[in-house]
Amino acid sequence: MLFVIFSCLLLIALTTLAHFEVLSSLNTRLPALRIPGRSKLLVVIFAAFVAHALEIALYGFVLFGLVHLFDVGSLSGLGGSSLENCLYFSAETYSSLGFGDLIPNGPIRLLAGVEALNGLLLIGWSASYAYLAMERFWGRGNQDDES
Repeated sequence: MLFVIFSCLLLIALTTLAHFEVLSSLNTRLPALRIPGRSKLLVVIFAAFVAHALEIALYGFVLFGLVHLFDVGSLSGLGGSSLENCLYFSAETYSSLGFGDLIPNGPIRLLAGVEALNGLLLIGWSASYAYLAMERFWGRGNQDDES
């Protein structure tokens, strides 16, 4: 269980840092892009999507490693704890979709709860950034807004 707790803390730190780097890079580089303001929002959305996909993959690979290398639980459901199922479970947990077709067993249940909370926070952070970007690049008086 201690190894799962350590993994959770490490994943929170890594995903937060990754998300910060993506949004920070956007914040620095976006104003210099020579594209219409409305198109800049597409860049924000795609960059946020890529960041979330990376974070989901990180959780999925760690889940796979915890199950197969450290034997700290399993996923029950069709296909078991395959890499594909670990990535799928990670995506549905991170997004709080939770179909329930795969169920974590053992100490990895803690990882699932932490991932859901972390995903909620990071998705909220992306939504907040997208709103600020819209306000910044679609604001009144913005020359790009007329296109």
